Amino acid sequence: MKHQESENRPVATNRKASFDYSLERTFQAGIVLQGSEIKSLRARNLSLGDGYVQERNGELWLLGVHIAPYEKSDSFEQSDPVRPRKLLLHRKEINQILSRIKEKGYTLIPTKVYIERGRAKVEVALAKGKKQYDKRETIQKRDAERAIRRAIKEDN
Repeated sequence: MKHQESENRPVATNRKASFDYSLERTFQAGIVLQGSEIKSLRARNLSLGDGYVQERNGELWLLGVHIAPYEKSDSFEQSDPVRPRKLLLHRKEINQILSRIKEKGYTLIPTKVYIERGRAKVEVALAKGKKQYDKRETIQKRDAERAIRRAIKEDN
């Protein structure tokens, strides 16, 4: 049996998300997988970089996330690596998300994928796109914090 802390360790994170978007609220969603996709997730064979969430018939679908086929599975069993995957959320949460997405400038993006109690979970964030000057500001803040940490480290 695996330890709890290793189970909740992120399988993949979307590090670019916090740079390109200002993240406002996060939601934990289950994800519907097929065949050996869970084994591929455990082997960390996925990419969240181009992922986004779209509404279809009152349901939320994860698009653009690449889950590589598991090497040891049959070629017959393998599915499309970038196929749409349904997200599992409570109806109340879906309604909250949909009302915010309809507002101008809001989108829903995956920020993290992890495995909790044997089930694949996706953390999705309600986000608003940053302008170019906001991105520059983020870089300046990060560089300033890094310089401060370096100065403190040199003093000690």
